[in-house]
Amino acid sequence: MSEEKEQLDQELLDAIKLLRNAVKDSHLENQKHIDLTIPMASELPRYEKALGLVNAYVSAGKLENEDLKRRLGLI
Repeated sequence: MSEEKEQLDQELLDAIKLLRNAVKDSHLENQKHIDLTIPMASELPRYEKALGLVNAYVSAGKLENEDLKRRLGLI
C-alpha cells in the first residue's frame, strides 16, 4: 500500500513538473496562468491528464490549492 502512495506522490510531482512548462505570464501585471496552447498538440493529452490529476488531489484534500499554485509557479 505504501508503494502505491509513493507512486501517486511521484505521479503528482511529475504532473506538477510537466504543468510548469505551460505556465505563462498574463497581459495583466503579476498574473500567471496555465496556457494549454503552449505545448505541441501531440503533447496536449499528457498536459490534460496532469491537470486532471492535480485537480483530483486538490478536490480530495490531499493538496492545498495555494500549495499547488506555489509549486506551479503561479504565485
